[in-house]
Parts: sequence; C-alpha cells; structure tokens
Amino acid sequence: MKRIALENLLKWKESANRKPLILNGARQVGKTWLLREFAKTAYQKEAYIVCRKNELVKQVFARDFDIKRILRDLRALSKVDITPGDTLIILDEVQDVPEAIEALKYFYEQAPEYHIAVAGSLLGISLHQGVSFPVGKVDELDIFPMNFMEFLDAIGEQNTADLIAKRDFASIAPLHEKCVDLLRQYYYVGGMPEAVKQYAETGALQSVREIQKSILRGYEQDFSKHAPKDQVAKIKLVWKSVPSQLFKENKKFIYGALRKGARATQYAEAIEWLVDSGLLYKVSRVSKPALPLSIYEELNIFKLYALDVGLLGAMANTDSSQILIKSDLIAEFNGGLAEQFILQQMKSKQIDPIYYHSTDDSRLELDFLIQSEGRLLPIEVKSGESVRSNSLSTLLQNTPGLQAIRYSMRPYKEQASLTNVPLYAA
Repeated sequence: MKRIALENLLKWKESANRKPLILNGARQVGKTWLLREFAKTAYQKEAYIVCRKNELVKQVFARDFDIKRILRDLRALSKVDITPGDTLIILDEVQDVPEAIEALKYFYEQAPEYHIAVAGSLLGISLHQGVSFPVGKVDELDIFPMNFMEFLDAIGEQNTADLIAKRDFASIAPLHEKCVDLLRQYYYVGGMPEAVKQYAETGALQSVREIQKSILRGYEQDFSKHAPKDQVAKIKLVWKSVPSQLFKENKKFIYGALRKGARATQYAEAIEWLVDSGLLYKVSRVSKPALPLSIYEELNIFKLYALDVGLLGAMANTDSSQILIKSDLIAEFNGGLAEQFILQQMKSKQIDPIYYHSTDDSRLELDFLIQSEGRLLPIEVKSGESVRSNSLSTLLQNTPGLQAIRYSMRPYKEQASLTNVPLYAA
C-alpha cells in the first residue's frame, strides 16, 4: 500500500544533513513495513536486525561505542556486507536495547556516511525512562495510522484521492455524496494498515472489527508487560474511558468520570504513559485564542483522543450499521468521530502543536487552534450539514482580519473570513 511517509524517508536519504533516523509510533502503525519497503525500493542492500529478546544484539552495544567494531558485529549478525550509501541498517524493536539508541550519537559523529534507522513500538516510553538520548545527533519521524488519502488509494479510489489532493472542488462537487460515503467507510475501518488491507482485499466488515479488537488486546497486554506495576490499573481506567469522554457534549477530560473523587495527581502518570506510547493524543486548552498559543496553554485542562478513528469505534463497540448507513445518530457520537478524524488528519500532516479553546461557562468553544504561517487559525468541526456556531461567529466579528476553517458535510465554500471545507477534504 502507498504510504506518504515513504516520501519523507526519501527526503531523509537525500538530505545533505542526514543524521541517524528514529521512527516513532505506536505498535501496528506500519513502522517496520515502511522501513523494509524503503530499503527495498531505495537501497541495494538491507541489514535488518530485530533487537527484541536478542542477546547477541545486547552484547554488541553493551561493550562500548567503538563504531568500527559495532559495524563489524552488525555485518556478522545481518549476514550483509554493510557499505556506505547503498545499505540501510535497520534496528527494529530497539527499545529493548537502550544502548543502541545512545550509539546513534557515535554513528553521527564517527560514521555519518552509513545510513541507519531505528524503530520501536514503545520507543516513546523508553526515551522518557533514563535512556541517554542523542540530542541534536538524530533525525526523528513520527508515523501515524494511514490517513484518509492513503485509505482511498488502498481501496482503489485513486482518482477520487487525486481530485481531493488537487483541491479541485468544482470536479469534486458532483461526487460529494460518494465522498461522504467513503468517509463513513474510513470512520469504520480507520487507518491501521492491517485493517485497511483486509477491507481493501475483502470488504469484510466483521473481519476488520476482529483485527481492530486484536490490536486493542495487544495494547492492553502491553500495559501489563511494560507499564510500571503501580500504574497498570490506572492506565486501563484512563484507556477505557476515552470513548465515553469523547462522545459527550463537553469533550474535556474529566477525572471524576474515572471514579468518584479521582484527582489529577493520581492519574497524570498514567495519562502520560499512554501519550508517550503513542496510543492517545493529548490536546491542551489555551486560556486565550491569541499568539503565541504556547504561553496560554493550560496543562491541567485537555482533551484526549484515540490513536485511530477505527480503533475508537471498536473501543465503543459501535455497530457497522451505525457508522456506514445514514441514521439519526446522537449528535455527540457523530461529533466525537468527526473531531477524532480531523485531529488524525492534522497529525498525519505533522501539524503540531494543536490546542483548543473554551471558556469555563462554555459560551465560547473552538474545537482546535493551530499556528499556521505565523497566523492564528481557528478550526471548527461539524459532523453534519448544520453549521450554526455562535462561538466562531463571535470570535470572527471581534477579531478583524482573522481567518478560520470550518469542516463539515457541506460542500466547499469560501466566505470573507471563513472557509467551509468538506470533512473528507481535510
């Protein structure tokens, strides 16, 4: 399947300032496939080594950081004659060998002509647990689930994807209902590569849901295997609460929804573990919709989103008919799916940081706020065709020159200070 990240990997290879590469991302988002596909298409040779439960790899990096010796040992382990420029060295599941991460510094300083990339399912956790991270000596690339454009390409809708990519809204207009239907399919299937592959090949909805459930079980097993023992129960509570927190009118994360009397100090570490593992996205509130957004960030008030819209539906046990067939779903459910989708699309485009804004009395609520080309960009998300919004109208009236985007199920339309973009064109 086509992945946009391959283009970023090619840019990394050709960069004059190339450094050893760290691929970040949750389990099952396709990191290993991406690196191996990249090696197959862009290099003559691949030296692929799995670090997990590999004592020989641990011995290679535990001894010292003599890069000449390490390269010799990697040649022996991979059975590949590693040479500069035409060989990609891949260290997979590298979180099991922290010294290998530290060694990247010495690859950069002593052997920059060698191309090396590492990946790990819980690498974000490892990097927050005392690993000597080679600051300034590595490049990093975040890998996310397949976005809507990649999904369209995978299921044979390349022409539709091309029209959306070109922003050819005049040609898209007659296909509006079709695009809405395709978006509903993505809401159900999501972007986990295994689920997308199954759907593209068979269209089997129950098989897709079984794959999603299997992935979720794998994540929950990771809680018990890798999280601090005193945090496992709290992590599970936070994890299971995400659908109910997101499918309500006020999507702000409420600790009291976990259990009566729950406080931030009790669950902060559990939440950060899930965020560091790549399983949840945390969007903080800003107290004021003004630049720079970071100085108005309220770290104790936030919304939590799932890794993937398809997994979110599986977590909530939604029936396929609820999502794929037009029905009178409750507004909060539809709204939660739409917000999750827009956040995922922004993440896949490496848009960061992302905030939201609301007042304590809820008179003003902005779903997302980002900084774009030095300007403040408010983003409103509407799940259907009803787009009335007093909050956004008030903000635009009170802030001359401000431009905003509204995503909804309505066709594309430009207005003086507001552009309506169909959700499927996000």
